Amino acid sequence: MYIVTGGAGFIGSNIVAALEDRGVGPIVVCDRLRAGAKWRNIAGRAVHDVVRPEALLDYLDHHRGAIQAIIHMGAISATTETDADLIVETNFRLSLDLWKWCAHHHTRLIYASSAATYGDGTAGFDDDFSAEALARLRPLNAYGWSKHLFDRRIRADLDQGRVAPPQWVGLKFFNVYGPNEYHKGGQSSVVAQIHPVAARGEAFSLFRSHRPDVPDGGQTRDFVWVGDVVDVILWLLDAPKVSGLFNLGTGQARSFLDLATAVYRALDQDPRLTWRDTPEAIRDKYQYFTEARMERLRAAGYDRPFTSLEDGVGRYVRDFLNNTDHPYR
Repeated sequence: MYIVTGGAGFIGSNIVAALEDRGVGPIVVCDRLRAGAKWRNIAGRAVHDVVRPEALLDYLDHHRGAIQAIIHMGAISATTETDADLIVETNFRLSLDLWKWCAHHHTRLIYASSAATYGDGTAGFDDDFSAEALARLRPLNAYGWSKHLFDRRIRADLDQGRVAPPQWVGLKFFNVYGPNEYHKGGQSSVVAQIHPVAARGEAFSLFRSHRPDVPDGGQTRDFVWVGDVVDVILWLLDAPKVSGLFNLGTGQARSFLDLATAVYRALDQDPRLTWRDTPEAIRDKYQYFTEARMERLRAAGYDRPFTSLEDGVGRYVRDFLNNTDHPYR
C-alpha cells in the first residue's frame, strides 16, 4: 500500500497516476476534496481509499503492516496565506506526526519541502542540510517558513540520534508546472495563467521589473515539468538507500519572458505581452532569481535529463491545456 497525502492536488495526483501506471498499490489518497473540482484529478484513477487528513494517523495504525511508503505532498502551499497557526498545524505538525510514525513503524517517507525556504536567495540555493547552512536561510512568507521549520526539526532530531524512517527524503520543489493544477486558481503556474489569454489571441500582462539591473520580463525562475518531479520520486522509491534533503529543479533559471514566449509559440503565435506593476503587498518579497543547485541529487545517483522549458510547455499546452476532452492526466 502507498499513501499519497495531497493526492488529489497538483503534484500528488500526478504521483498517483504514475504509481497506478506502474501497477503498484493499493494506492490511498489523503486529502480534503471540498466542494470544488479537485476530485477530478483522481476521478480516472483506481484509488483504493480516500482519507481525510485528520483521520490519517488512525488509518495508518489500522494498516501499519501493509504500508510500503508514505509520499507526503499535502500542505497549504499558497504563499499568500496569512493564518500562521493554520499553516503550522497543516504543514508542520502533520509532517512531524508522519515522521514519527514512519520512524516507529519502519516505513519509508518522501516529503515535500520547498524552494520557498531560500527566501530572497541571498544565501544561495544550495541544498546543504547542515544545521549551520539551514540556520542561514530566511524564508519570506509563512508557507516557506513552515517548510523550513520542518527541515530544521529533522536535522536536529538526526543530530540528536533519534530514530528516523528507514528511508527519508525531503524535496525542495522549485517552480513546478503541468497538468492537474486546474483547481488552484490564482496559485496555478504562470503557464496555466497565460494559456487562456494567449488562446484568445490577447496580450498577457507580466509583472514589470522594479530593479534597474533587471529588464521587464527578465525575472527568472527554475521552472520544472511535473513529469520530471514524478520521475525523481519513482527513482527514489527504487533507491531505498538514498536519504536526504534535495533540490528538485532543472538547475537552469529561465526568464518569465522565455516562459511566456514558449506558451505563445506552442499556440503558433508570436508573443503578445504588456507589463503591470508588481503589487506593493508582495513587492518587497518578490524573488528576481531562483536556480536549483542539483549536484547533490546527481551525486546520489539520479542521472536522467530534465525536460527543457520549451518541450515541457509545448507538451502541457498541446496535450492538456488545448485538449478539453482530456484535461486531466
